[in-house]
Amino acid sequence: MPKWTNQTALVTGGARGIGAATCRMLAAHGAAVAVNYARRADAAQALVAEITAAGGRAIAVQADVADEPAVQAMAARTEAELGPITILVNNAGIGWAATIDTWEPKGFARLRAVNVDGTIHAIRAVVAGMRERRYGRIVNTSSIASFGTCGFAGNHFYASTKAEVNILTKRFALELGEHGITVNAVAPGLIRSDMTQGSRTPAEWETMRENFARNAMAGRVGEPEEIARAITFLAAPDSGFITAQVLAVDGGRKDYIGHGA
Repeated sequence: MPKWTNQTALVTGGARGIGAATCRMLAAHGAAVAVNYARRADAAQALVAEITAAGGRAIAVQADVADEPAVQAMAARTEAELGPITILVNNAGIGWAATIDTWEPKGFARLRAVNVDGTIHAIRAVVAGMRERRYGRIVNTSSIASFGTCGFAGNHFYASTKAEVNILTKRFALELGEHGITVNAVAPGLIRSDMTQGSRTPAEWETMRENFARNAMAGRVGEPEEIARAITFLAAPDSGFITAQVLAVDGGRKDYIGHGA
């Protein structure tokens, strides 16, 4: 596995699931990694210990990505302890199930504050340094829900926030490309993780897994490491000619609303 030199990655929502798998993979390539977490300090510290025990460099950094001053402070600490941030993975996100009838402003405001504003806050916190160095890799975590998939009932508003991430990915890529900065997104399908399993019982998870597997050409759901590989590919130094892309990593899902798409 080739080593990346002088690379520092900030991974938001890095303590669990896709974020943790991404931190491990970036560290294995030689990047120093800042593992961001909002509440799970134990998981973040355990991951840092794992990475450092394997010979890598990592720190755990607390910040709610919806809080812009906290994100600015997180980026400053990362650069002070690990070096200039060259890779940003915007992975922090939350879900929120609601229908037209159950929508309420407070829940939607929090959903958008984390999924959309959090992405903007993190990019704003690192982009000045990337511009100055004329190099940067930004990878946002979206979702195939943003394409109009109908696999989850009640995920309309979650899907809308991820659709906004897709548009911002392309627009930021347009704005930052001349500065040597690429901006891409990975759109996962259903992935086995703490977020998707949530409070479901084993039987409920198995039913959901079977339903989603039936709607995937690959015949199964995904694992966090499979998304981490796509993120790592887009974050690589050799991926400088790939930008403004939203890459679906979903096992070939078949249950899309496709009218006029």
